[in-house]
Amino acid sequence: MMAENHHSWKGVLLKNEPMARYTSWRVGGMADIFYQPADIDDLANFLRESDYSLPLTWLGLGSNLLVRDGGIRGIVIHVLSGMKNISLLEGTLVRVEVGVPSARVARFCANNNLCGAEFLAGIPGLFGGALKMNAGAFGSETWQIVDSVEMIDRHGNLIQRSVDDFTVDYRSVQCPTDEWFVAANIRLKPGRSGESKSRVRNLLEKRNESQPVGTANAGSVFKNPPGDFAARLIESCGLKGMRMGGAVVSDKHANFIINNGAASAADIEALILHIQKVVAEKTGVELQTEVHIIGEAVND
Repeated sequence: MMAENHHSWKGVLLKNEPMARYTSWRVGGMADIFYQPADIDDLANFLRESDYSLPLTWLGLGSNLLVRDGGIRGIVIHVLSGMKNISLLEGTLVRVEVGVPSARVARFCANNNLCGAEFLAGIPGLFGGALKMNAGAFGSETWQIVDSVEMIDRHGNLIQRSVDDFTVDYRSVQCPTDEWFVAANIRLKPGRSGESKSRVRNLLEKRNESQPVGTANAGSVFKNPPGDFAARLIESCGLKGMRMGGAVVSDKHANFIINNGAASAADIEALILHIQKVVAEKTGVELQTEVHIIGEAVND
């Protein structure tokens, strides 16, 4: 794939790495090639020297992701370890790399007397995932504060882009083809540190009260349909506590599926499809998944 002895990259390269170690559902088969870049420049070097024909998959906290039991072909880029710089550029502009946890962005902004990023405390994954899907919580969305973004392409070129280069909707962002987020500048408002900090604390508490924190789950499985809540629909169909293999619909929040320790990715996917079928039959609503399902199924 690449000349191992003359490479200019310095991150961690692993072969046949089990994805269950890197997803919050604790399931998933092997990634053929798994790379943890040391920083953005290192990622650029790695991509330049990699086989361009191999597909790329990007992974952060793995908190909104179902990797099938057959694993992932090509290269997985794991941004968690190396791309986690956050800095105050000037006044109210903050540069955030994709490996920074969303809750850390909320705290950093609050500590710097900036308001507008508190809602990120309610988002479980990394900032890169929040950017990719326009994640939101408590009535605010990520792209409401995005000022500009830094992308990287398959050949390791870094590209600066404005917000106008993207089509942003509820929980979805259309990106230029074969480009991926590496950082963004977010624009905030001057605020009072104490007020922002207490709001961040309250949001974290609220998230912990309403969601089954401490279990192996991937956050909200389904998008809320217009004017309704996925959890309400699932509960109204009597599906709380429903299980398939080791996957079970949470008793605490019906839009969460928990791996009780023995689930395969196939169990979780079967439960997702079952919920969609029952909800469609009983309510006429076609639930769309918010979690991304990737990789290959194991053929029986």
